[in-house]
This record gives sequence, structure tokens and C-alpha cells, in this order.
Amino acid sequence: MFDRALRTAKDRALRPTAQVATRIVGPLPLTLAAAAASVAAAVVASDGRTWPAVALWLASRVLDGLDGTVARLRSAATDLGGYLDIVLDTIGYAAVPLGVAWHVDDRSTWMAVALLLGSFYVNAISWAYLSAVLEKRSRGAASTGESTAVTMPGGLIEGAETIALFSGMLIWPQHAATWFVLMAAAVGFTIAQRVVFAVRELG
Repeated sequence: MFDRALRTAKDRALRPTAQVATRIVGPLPLTLAAAAASVAAAVVASDGRTWPAVALWLASRVLDGLDGTVARLRSAATDLGGYLDIVLDTIGYAAVPLGVAWHVDDRSTWMAVALLLGSFYVNAISWAYLSAVLEKRSRGAASTGESTAVTMPGGLIEGAETIALFSGMLIWPQHAATWFVLMAAAVGFTIAQRVVFAVRELG
């Protein structure tokens, strides 16, 4: 919901760090490090180590924000880089709830995490196919001024909201089922928003 507005502020905040990082590392190692940190957060969460899991999750999100800024500073942003970024992000988005569910390990939590991951599955199609059609119609990232590799159709749940909700489920795993159902409902609303947008704009 807030990603487009926050992206400029994020780039500005990360720019000093990114300027140093550009002399040391390229965007791809940062993308890989972000993915590794998010999977590590899931593994640590599965063992019930709350604050290390939160720290790893937030570190993964900082690295994920840093890779794009470094790519732009190096004039090294590529379609392949954008593709790998979203694929690896998705691995982390699946891993973290599963890590929390593994730690709690009761029937209601596993049912709730299945609902959440199912909503992620439908959500991925709702934005990815819509993004492809918008790019095909020359209404993609280049025309909207987005700094992402392709246009990211907005909705209630985007990157910033995911960071906040995942942090909540990591901090309070005893309420994991509630977090999962709450997020699944919000993702469902986001899917509906995109369907309405598609009917209105693509019909």
C-alpha cells in the first residue's frame, strides 16, 4: 500500500551505505545475501529463537533494499537482476511463515499457514500476469516512473506491510495462527483490488 511512496525515501536513506557498498560488492551478491538471511530467519524461528530471527529477517529486508540501489548507482540494473530478486524474495516469503509454524507445530497453525501460502500463490499470479500485460501495453515501469524492473500493481499488502506482519509473527509466534489468517485476509483483499483494476483497465 505504501511501497511506491516509501521507495524514494528508502533509496535516499540507503544511498550513503549503497555508495560505500558499490566499491565492495555488486547487486547480485546482495540479492543472494538477502535470500540467505531470510531463510536463516526461518530456520532460527523454527527453533524458537525469537530475536535472532527478527534480526535476520530485518537484515534480509535491508539487503533486499540495498541491492537495487547499488544496481542503479552502478548503472548495472538488469532484467535478470530484477527477475532473480523477486524469485529469491518469494522463497523468503514462503520460508518465514513455515519456520514459525514449525516452531508452534499445532493443527490450527498448520491450517492457517496453508491458507496464507495459498493466498500468496494466488496473489503472485494476480500481480505478475497483470504486470506482464501492462508492460506489453507500454504501461509498465518505464511509463509510471517506477524504479522497479517491472511495474508492481499496488494493493493493500505490499513489501512494507509484509515486513511489518512477518515481524509480528516472528515476535509473537504464540499467536501465529491469528497472524497468518489476518495476513491471508489482507492478501485476499489485495487480490480483489487487482482484479477490479484489471476489469476496469484491461477490459
